Amino acid sequence: MSRRLAAEFLGTFWLVLGGCGSAVLAAQFGGEGNPLGIGLLGVSLAFGLTVVTMAYALGHISGGHFNPAVSIGLWAGGRFAAADLLPYIVVQVAGAIAAATALYCIAHGQAGFSIDPAAAGAFATNGYGSHSPAGYSLQAAAITELLMTGFFILVILGVTSRGAPAGFAPLAIGLCLALIHLISIPVTNTSVNPARSTGVALLAGGPALQQLWLFWLAPALAAAVAGGVWRWLGGSSQR
Repeated sequence: MSRRLAAEFLGTFWLVLGGCGSAVLAAQFGGEGNPLGIGLLGVSLAFGLTVVTMAYALGHISGGHFNPAVSIGLWAGGRFAAADLLPYIVVQVAGAIAAATALYCIAHGQAGFSIDPAAAGAFATNGYGSHSPAGYSLQAAAITELLMTGFFILVILGVTSRGAPAGFAPLAIGLCLALIHLISIPVTNTSVNPARSTGVALLAGGPALQQLWLFWLAPALAAAVAGGVWRWLGGSSQR
């Protein structure tokens, strides 16, 4: 168990450092008149690539959850022991906080860097209303997080099932996460992962912390429902 938890910590750390780091450090830089950066497409791919790389590297040790919603969904789908749920979630959140702290230290290496808690998406945080990147409402944000997380869990359960092509699950899961970000960054800055939301919110503070409840409730609820739906569909057991 200690090795499994260490793998979950490291995988979640890499997801937050790579995904949120791409948004904070690389999405846009170079100054006015010299626009550089990877933009929405690059950030979306970065999140997907973090999952692909860590799932291949560490998935055989811990299952490669790196996300409390994934752990909840696998438990609801009959793929994960209830007794392991809390330890996994604790180390996932710890990994996210550690990564957000590392990212904060890196970002502070640039002169003039500061976090404006009132700005939408500040420090890659999630939000709704005036803290949504494109000003989407609470209702829109909740629906988005529910749908994106639910389908993410269904994809994970499907591609890790007996009968799915062997060896391709991490690639499919990473591509799904990239697609989710392409769809939902304008709405919520994309969570579908309560640990990822918590790590950066603790560093940003303000509205990001006040709205954090949604980015726990919606992914957890959607994951539980998706796991139940998978079992109802008669999904085959894990390889």
